[in-house]
Amino acid sequence: MQPQGGQAGGLAGRIALVAGATRGAGRAMAVELGRAGATVYVTGRSTRARRSEVDRPETIEDTAELVTAAGGTGIAVPTDHLEREQVKALVERIDEEQGRLDVLVNDVWGGDHLIEFDTKVWDADLDKGLRMLRLSVETHAVTSHYALPLLIRRPGGLVIEVTDGTAEFNKTYRGNLFYDLAKNAPIRMAYGLAQELKEHGGTAVSVTPGFLRSEQMLEHFGVTEATWRDAIEKSPHFAIAESPVLIGRAVAALAADPDKARWNGSSLSSGELAKVYDVDDADGSRPDCFAYFKDVVFGGKEASAEEYR
Repeated sequence: MQPQGGQAGGLAGRIALVAGATRGAGRAMAVELGRAGATVYVTGRSTRARRSEVDRPETIEDTAELVTAAGGTGIAVPTDHLEREQVKALVERIDEEQGRLDVLVNDVWGGDHLIEFDTKVWDADLDKGLRMLRLSVETHAVTSHYALPLLIRRPGGLVIEVTDGTAEFNKTYRGNLFYDLAKNAPIRMAYGLAQELKEHGGTAVSVTPGFLRSEQMLEHFGVTEATWRDAIEKSPHFAIAESPVLIGRAVAALAADPDKARWNGSSLSSGELAKVYDVDDADGSRPDCFAYFKDVVFGGKEASAEEYR
């Protein structure tokens, strides 16, 4: 069995950048990369000195400390990934301090407060929609532009574009044009980067969590990680929800895989990777959200969420 969190020590000596590591999936991926031995640079706009427009209490300093506590080395660097000079300076610092970059996780988002579901594009707030696209697409492109020259110095580099939904799942319209574009773009970006990195021995994939029990989602339902099942009565499909630990462990295992190039250009989910790499969520379950939605929610199969855990 693959040890939880990826192969123990499998990333020792490796350098990772998790762009957008303040909370949720980004934080969990940073922590689990650290647990596997990596030095992890964690970036975001929410610090102990200043909150971003998302206005939540989680900070990149907290994330860096969690990475170090897990056994890695966490380094917090406040960065707005829309500001080119900040991203350029970040990569220059990594180069100066480490001389290499092995894993880039493009997880910048912060657009949930901008979504207007079930609103036609002509009725939507255009400023909010365009801001969403900047946060989800432009930030990823800027970061790749500056970081990939460092990553391709050595073969075996990995780029992970984090999104919401697999390529198959996202064939269904996501209920808001800007959100639909924002969550499909990283899938296409990963495919394009896969073509560009291939000749340099690099790999690019898109990865999505399932129904994620992020800090914000738990707060939305008025529950905690310990009491999350209380929200199932309000939202039955929450029964398939997963903690951020699952995608963290899945990504750490992927990064440590010497044969990860077989995934190049793929759209992957935490549930799929968990099966392949034999990793579980924090509670020992292995939820496969997208199989559940395909079979039960959209396919009409008579089955419970527990059968997909």
